[in-house]
Amino acid sequence: MEARHLRYALALAEHGHFGRAARALGIAQPPLSKQIADLERETGARLFDRTRQGVLPTAAGEAFLARARRALAEMAAATVDAGRAARGETGRLRLGFVASALLDPLPDVLGRFGRERPDVRLELHEMASGRSTAALVAGDLDVAVTLGPPRGAGAEHLVSVPIGHDHLIAVVGSAHPYAGQASVSVAQLRRQPLVVAAGEDEPAVAAGLRTLFGEDSAALDGATAARDVHTIIGLAACGVGVGLGPSRMLSVPRPGVRFCGVTPRTALPDLVLSFADRDRSPALGAFLDTVRGNCPDVGAALDLRLARG
Repeated sequence: MEARHLRYALALAEHGHFGRAARALGIAQPPLSKQIADLERETGARLFDRTRQGVLPTAAGEAFLARARRALAEMAAATVDAGRAARGETGRLRLGFVASALLDPLPDVLGRFGRERPDVRLELHEMASGRSTAALVAGDLDVAVTLGPPRGAGAEHLVSVPIGHDHLIAVVGSAHPYAGQASVSVAQLRRQPLVVAAGEDEPAVAAGLRTLFGEDSAALDGATAARDVHTIIGLAACGVGVGLGPSRMLSVPRPGVRFCGVTPRTALPDLVLSFADRDRSPALGAFLDTVRGNCPDVGAALDLRLARG
């Protein structure tokens, strides 16, 4: 039994006449009569009574036609749903990201993606870079935004592109001696208790700070480890120490803290967007299209990276 058999039966029931139904279907009457006869043999029931008044559905026919209407409607809906899924208009996208990405650029990207693809289910996970990389390699995430490029086993199978650049700044409580300074030097910072990102969570940041302060830096060895930029700012406000983090922190106004530049100006690891090189998910493709539209420079770099394979 095929969809056309259902359409033939419905047309015959609607027109009540083999000739008129055949004309409506755009076929000759004999093939229609044969198809209906074949359908009745397959169902094992007489579906239509042929009378002088016309062709009328039997009780079995009425039951069959009710199911046929629903089946054709479901088939049409399946076609629509398949098309929407293929265009990335539905489905699921699992995104892991470091907290600082929520300062910039994720708010604009996620806002636009939600407006353009409201039926894609977003699963968002705030995660340290090491964890999100492992989850991406394991197939538990579709996209990861990390500080620095992914590292470790399986990272060679990921496509990565920078989506943000940043440099180091300091944050102190308003009562701290550095609160009135526009900038502080590394030499000054070496004499202060520090609050920094946890090395096991953000190895690229930890490596950069070691390069800046020295491998045997006592200040870094005794630093308080913080999970994210909000914790760094909060601990600095409490007077725990001088917080070190990305200049994106400037977009988080908070009473009781002051921000200072760090000299020499020191670049931090880029924010990097990564996904599996073999992932052809339409929802992922739609998300990357949003990134291209929202961040043209990133889109150009992404296209170049994909072209290299």
